[in-house]
Amino acid sequence: MYGSEKVPDDSERTAFRKAEKKYKLYYDDTSKSSKKKKQPKQVDLSEVLDFKSILESHIQNGDVPLGIISLQSDFDFPVFCLESRPGFYFIPGALSVEEQCQWIRESLTTFPQPPNRTNHNAFYGPIHDLFIAAKEKKVLVEEGSDPTSLESKCDTSVSNGDVHRWKFYEEHTVSSRGNTCKSILASGLLRKLRWSTLGLQFEWSKRNYDVSLPHNKIPDVLCQLAKRMAAPAMPKGEQFQPEAAIVNYFGIGDTLGGHLDDMEADWSKPIVSMSLGCKAIFLLGGKSREDSPVAMFLRSGDIVLMAGEARECFHGVPFALELIDALIILFRNAD
Repeated sequence: MYGSEKVPDDSERTAFRKAEKKYKLYYDDTSKSSKKKKQPKQVDLSEVLDFKSILESHIQNGDVPLGIISLQSDFDFPVFCLESRPGFYFIPGALSVEEQCQWIRESLTTFPQPPNRTNHNAFYGPIHDLFIAAKEKKVLVEEGSDPTSLESKCDTSVSNGDVHRWKFYEEHTVSSRGNTCKSILASGLLRKLRWSTLGLQFEWSKRNYDVSLPHNKIPDVLCQLAKRMAAPAMPKGEQFQPEAAIVNYFGIGDTLGGHLDDMEADWSKPIVSMSLGCKAIFLLGGKSREDSPVAMFLRSGDIVLMAGEARECFHGVPFALELIDALIILFRNAD
């Protein structure tokens, strides 16, 4: 990788990388039949913190495991902290089922809409109504190089600003044209959606927020929710002001490698993470990749806050435990 043909053994891997490998999804290759669906290998989850179980035990008898602190808050449920990771807060089951369903719908239908940017922008340009196009089994077709373009039968849903345009067509229309142009199923694009941005748009190539890019404000209801959830990590008398958010979409086998969220100048403000969809494993390391990370379950409706020293901790998602998609929305103050 990165120009090296040597595959590192365990002695050369960092503590964080070893944990990623330990919890990563692997498939059983023992089946001799290529037609037989490969089964995921069993993963040892005995050392993974389960804040849902901790919450249930705390409600029942008031106890918490060694190294975990229960904070009193204005919520109707406790907020947990780790003694070894100051500035880290975990709020299990903070969102109702109705709220979870609402934000899952918005994440698939509204949040990828322009001017919000997605991972598809670099190649296809802004794409309008991707979820609807996928439901209607439409096909995205590259225009400009094909003189037989059927303008009257397309949806002008995509434009990347140059000579070539990408447009949605009915599948039967594309089939009748043969292999004269590039195309991709809208459903395939939806499955390959990996991130979308809300509020101030993040420029990945420059690793900063580009205020010159057109953008909408984060929806007010979502903004108020993030403000309310961030309260335990905020200094007394201050209120969280989310200016940007990124929605991370996880499909089967997807991971989020260990990293720092270090783009903002002011690290005193928390990052607010909202988990939606399937259960996953979250790794919270230290200020070095050599620090052994703490593994914990993330469930739909859980909220994670990282402020102060915790902003300097490496973290990642090595494994989604259930073979359905997951979402994580991260809110940031972009200052």
